[in-house]
Amino acid sequence: MKKKMIRIMLVIVLCVVTMTMFSMTAFASGNVSGAIEQTWNAAKSQVQSVVNNVVFPVIDMILAILFFVKVGTSYFEYRKHGQFEFAAPCILFACLIFTLTAPLYIWTIL
Repeated sequence: MKKKMIRIMLVIVLCVVTMTMFSMTAFASGNVSGAIEQTWNAAKSQVQSVVNNVVFPVIDMILAILFFVKVGTSYFEYRKHGQFEFAAPCILFACLIFTLTAPLYIWTIL
């Protein structure tokens, strides 16, 4: 019983010491916003290249596949029930158009 209490107290003390050791306040001196802007301007072309050549094409491919699958399933539902559901294919098509045209204007917004 006494050893268990000593272990618990030791763990609590260790946690408190660890928390105080890692909770030091860091004061920034200088122009922080200028440093952030400078870092963004340095990496801007690389980020744009990766997003335009990798991220948007991957999203476009996923949305195109989802769109054609949903149009196919909607067609089969139409054949089965006689009613075509337009909402999901229209939403996917709008998202696809948005992501296909996004590289043209997204960087002027950001």
